Amino acid sequence: MNGKYHQLNIGLKKKMKNNIPYKKHNSFTSLKGKNIINVKDVTSKIIRLYKNSDLKIFDTNQKNILKDILSNLNENVNINIKDEGLKFNLKQNVLDEIHTIDDKDLLRYLIHRYRYEIYPKRKILDDYPPYLQIEPSSFCNYRCVFCFMTDNSFNQKKDGYMGRMKLDLFKNIIDDAEGNVEFISLASRGEPLAAPEISEMLEYTNGKFLNLKINTNASLLDEKKCHAILSGGIKTLVISADAADEKLYSKLRVNGSLSKILKNIELFNKIKDSQYPGSKIITRVSGVKVSEAQSFNDMEKLWGGLVDQVAFVDYNPWENSYEKDSNEIIEPCSDLWRRMFVWWDGISNPCDVDYKSKLSAGKFPEKNLKELWKSEIYTKIRTSHLQNDRQSLKPCNACEVI
Repeated sequence: MNGKYHQLNIGLKKKMKNNIPYKKHNSFTSLKGKNIINVKDVTSKIIRLYKNSDLKIFDTNQKNILKDILSNLNENVNINIKDEGLKFNLKQNVLDEIHTIDDKDLLRYLIHRYRYEIYPKRKILDDYPPYLQIEPSSFCNYRCVFCFMTDNSFNQKKDGYMGRMKLDLFKNIIDDAEGNVEFISLASRGEPLAAPEISEMLEYTNGKFLNLKINTNASLLDEKKCHAILSGGIKTLVISADAADEKLYSKLRVNGSLSKILKNIELFNKIKDSQYPGSKIITRVSGVKVSEAQSFNDMEKLWGGLVDQVAFVDYNPWENSYEKDSNEIIEPCSDLWRRMFVWWDGISNPCDVDYKSKLSAGKFPEKNLKELWKSEIYTKIRTSHLQNDRQSLKPCNACEVI
């Protein structure tokens, strides 16, 4: 281990010991986009659509959500909410997403965005998770220093955690999710583009969800996969990259090559501009802020001309989470009301900090998505968190997410 690599790891460990809560609903430390549309224009559009729409298509709960959204966005209304965190607002990433949504779907999008943003803060449990993360592959060709892929008891095929999702299983999950979950992410513990049938998976999702996202390190992004992403209904392509120079990039993303990623993104942009000129896909480079050596200005200079958004997210110390000492955090984890994971083999899990599935709620399709989300195991976990007893659960006892 060289000196700088060692210093970086010391920095990570120091932050882990501080027990600083990780606010999952506000994980961006920096985000800069191209500001395609502004808040005032979007607010006016939402109000106009609300007034002119047939609200009979929405149930009572959805109508109440829309009323709350309108009251939050209307500057002339006094919001009687003590905690401003409970107020729905149009953040930059939401504004950019709205640009990809057709007017006929905008109110429906806002309802599901509200479920994602507000329900977890108010601990409201819906019949289905606001957000579903599906894992096409748990294999990854990188060994990022801040990731659980550094855990050799996890990343070896012989231990049973490594695999790639079968297309039939993927289709069954999508069929269950369609009409019930609108926010889907194809990513979790591994690299989704390592799934042999990823192109077929993307084709099957086309047109079925309001917000379909894929997270990738982009190292496997070739011409075929570029076409699959651009034609498969992906709304947001998130490229994980944490540095603007080769040396630091390769220290953080072990086995990675920055020059290769740049080449792959240039290929993607060339195909998009020449063959998909009407594409509204959002491209974002998102890095994990783990070291003072990382500069957002440098990131913006390098990536700003290649993608729509450049971001840093806060470091969430999840590597080797089972070996860490308990912390003093007692606040409930908001993700228990926000998202659910389905691994490559159908195992359902509350989060990816628990990357070995110690808290698994069961397996799909033995239970459907609703049954998993509202299962007895999930309910007990939520109850423990609400009773300030997350310390009785491992790895919740050492996790910093709230």
